[in-house]
Amino acid sequence: MGKAGYSTGNARGWLLAIIALVLVAAVGAAVYMFTMKKGASPGNGKSKQQALMEVKSSKDIKSSYDVVVVGTDPEGVAAAISAARNGMKTLLVDGKDRTVLGGLMTEGWLNSIDMNYEPAKGVLGTPEIMNKGIFGEWYGKIEGDSFDITTAANAFYTMVAKEKNIDLLMQAKSIEPTVAKSADTTTVTGVTVTKADGTKLSIQAKAVIDATQDGDIGDAAGVQFTHGREDLGDVKSRMAVTAVFRLTNITPERWKQFAKTIADEDKGQQKYGINAMSLWGFDKMQNYPAVNKERVRMRGLNGGRQNDNTMLVNALQIFGVDPFDPKSKQEAQQIAKDELPHVLEYLKKSYPDFEGVELDGIAPELYVRESRHMVGEYRLSIIDLLENRDQWDRIAFGGYPVDIQRTSPADNGAVVIDPDKYAIPFRSIVPLKVDGLLVVGRAASYDTLPHGSARVIPVGMAEGEAAGAAAKLAIEQNMTFRQMSASKETIAKLQDTLNKQGMELKPYSLKPAPFMENKSYEGLKTAVSLGLATGGYKNEFNLDGASNEQRMVNLLNGMRKFNPEALAGNPAAPIAGQKEPDKQPLSLDTAAAMIAALLKLDASQGEALSALQAKGYLNKQTVDGIGKKQELTNGDTYMLINDVYKKVKPAK
Repeated sequence: MGKAGYSTGNARGWLLAIIALVLVAAVGAAVYMFTMKKGASPGNGKSKQQALMEVKSSKDIKSSYDVVVVGTDPEGVAAAISAARNGMKTLLVDGKDRTVLGGLMTEGWLNSIDMNYEPAKGVLGTPEIMNKGIFGEWYGKIEGDSFDITTAANAFYTMVAKEKNIDLLMQAKSIEPTVAKSADTTTVTGVTVTKADGTKLSIQAKAVIDATQDGDIGDAAGVQFTHGREDLGDVKSRMAVTAVFRLTNITPERWKQFAKTIADEDKGQQKYGINAMSLWGFDKMQNYPAVNKERVRMRGLNGGRQNDNTMLVNALQIFGVDPFDPKSKQEAQQIAKDELPHVLEYLKKSYPDFEGVELDGIAPELYVRESRHMVGEYRLSIIDLLENRDQWDRIAFGGYPVDIQRTSPADNGAVVIDPDKYAIPFRSIVPLKVDGLLVVGRAASYDTLPHGSARVIPVGMAEGEAAGAAAKLAIEQNMTFRQMSASKETIAKLQDTLNKQGMELKPYSLKPAPFMENKSYEGLKTAVSLGLATGGYKNEFNLDGASNEQRMVNLLNGMRKFNPEALAGNPAAPIAGQKEPDKQPLSLDTAAAMIAALLKLDASQGEALSALQAKGYLNKQTVDGIGKKQELTNGDTYMLINDVYKKVKPAK
């Protein structure tokens, strides 16, 4: 047939190939939507069970190092490796009774990673990991988004042991910072370590990196922190801790049955899922009737499979635990031991798939989500995440949902927003007024709400990697970290170093979300910042939806904690006796009367609006911007809240 025949056949072949590719992509997308959630990847699957490597402390601990990294959680491992690869003689030291590296991941048995993916997907919808570098190197050595803790521990140790510039000291009894003070500055100059045998070592360092979970070194050095939800007016409140537990007899056949049950329960909602190593769902467990009702609740199961036919489960939440009190943590462990047999009994009744599964232990360390939040050169805000903001001094990226777990048995937690991408600035690991120190991980400089996203391991490891590289630059250029944090030239050098180490720290710009263009956006920002508005996984704030009387009362009561003295009244007083206030449209006059009642202003409902404007609590522009004054929208109420809060918020 010559060229013409060859061309036609070739075209048909290409067409069939394209059709096949489209079909594969469609099927792949369907599977992907079922087996994926934001924060999970398909994983590499189970592999052969490894023998646990013995972690050995270095025999010769020196009296001086370029860099001392405190804490062997993943953030500390990344910091030490990065410092060592940049030519810094580094000591990695841990002050807990640990026998392996990896901290929360390996001793706390939290063997599932909350992943961060780029908003734009790659070929056929494959997600691209945001933070690569040392995190990506370690991630390539484990099974996937969930992993066997022995594999993970061995991977951490292998990476550390390969670095000739790292000395390792495990199981120190105590580690205290050595400081030098001047009139207005404290400088960390090293650490004093009490070894397991009681020997004290005074170790000098040109830089110290605090990679402890709770910012222990920074706290001892005088760094300013807020605690728990203090910045939201809840001084004694913090997210629940979890005791991760292990279940046996999780066979390949049972895993397949789990997949079927999850698909049946999910019913296409894409709330639950399963892949080679992870599962999430079984939400009937949220109805578990706790024996210890005041201290315990269950959430849906987050399970991470291991190579020995066991699964580690993150689901048991314990309240009222003081993360700084060893006795309180011991009590929490006992609460878990007492409760878990009842949990397993309920699990088997609710899901027959678990018949034959047995409880096989509790993690030696608790999963503490929240303790200290540093006050640094820059404090990451929820608006940074709401607007997907880049930062000129970016050292890491986040994109995980702002997942605020329960703070009490009566609370259900919330997903505040689901950001696409935001940058962590170098300034957020630099403490105020204390030099010679960087703080990485969940104790870094974040407000409470963004901490719900930024606390995840990939972000913390990227911060650790940046800290290790920053130590080299600061020492070379004879700069403090504070001076470095103000130097665009030096930060550019840091970013170049990190990019060469495998990170990708490029500037970016994302299209504004639709809610940012709403006329009520300024009000929404205040409501979200105060914890009064949540958008969930889809960022649905319903700004143009109708509000109601009860909703306004709830908002005003929620605002009270930010200034209890100024907001001491009862906002529900104007609707006392109202039947079903949650079904009554909210008028501007009623909203004004509620605000006046909260402020204890002496004004009738008809006079409240004028009185509030006359005293500067409400702006004319806000009032004039309300389209339907008999039926306020959610956005309208946020704008009213915004005006009042600006007037009454306490000075910092």
